[in-house]
Amino acid sequence: MKRFALPLIAAAAAFAQPALAQQAGPVPAIEAGHTLLTVSADGKTERAPDLVVFNAGVTTQGKTAAEALSANSAAMNRVIASLKRAGVADRDIQTSNLSINPVYSEPRRLPDGSTEQRAPEIVGYQVNNSVSVRQRQLGDYGKVIDTLVTAGANQVNGPSFSLDKPDAALDAARTEAIGKARARADLYARAAGLKVVRIVSISEGGGYTPPSPVMYRMVAQDSAAAPVAAGEVSLNVNVTVQFELAP
Repeated sequence: MKRFALPLIAAAAAFAQPALAQQAGPVPAIEAGHTLLTVSADGKTERAPDLVVFNAGVTTQGKTAAEALSANSAAMNRVIASLKRAGVADRDIQTSNLSINPVYSEPRRLPDGSTEQRAPEIVGYQVNNSVSVRQRQLGDYGKVIDTLVTAGANQVNGPSFSLDKPDAALDAARTEAIGKARARADLYARAAGLKVVRIVSISEGGGYTPPSPVMYRMVAQDSAAAPVAAGEVSLNVNVTVQFELAP
């Protein structure tokens, strides 16, 4: 069986995208006198997101852990209630962090400018509580954030945009990747005076690419609401395809 590898690696360098992947493990069985070609190709599709994920929470302090936790619970209940009033469903609100930590005293500075050497004392407690939120009405995101802050949220992080159901977009990327792989296989086969007989194997990798700031599009909001840029999300699929070539 002939191996058609080194010339292809040199040929692939002339292209911006193609790359050849080394095949680990045993070589798939092909007919005697035929050649095994391995090609990698990328497929990409972009879609406007329909889901935004962010974290909202409350940090409180108290002289005792119970005092800090009680204040935090009251504030967090107001935050969750405001999310529900804004139309966020129960299934889209999930606790992501709840922590209670002691707050220590600062070292006392002496008249000569030095710091008093003594063990720090616990002077209170701090409670952090946050929820992960999935919002499906992207146009209301800015208003929801303003509502959260009004309700007492003092920790808001995000957003992260994505697709609720990415299967169709991923299939489009897969189709593009396979098309590129087949086109390259045909090119290599013609250059070598061979023809493609069949596909021997296909493997896949890929996923989301976060939106790039230069692709952001401002979403119209009330003048009082925080501006939101939804942009687009990219879905990328990489396929490694092995072809059998014959004279």
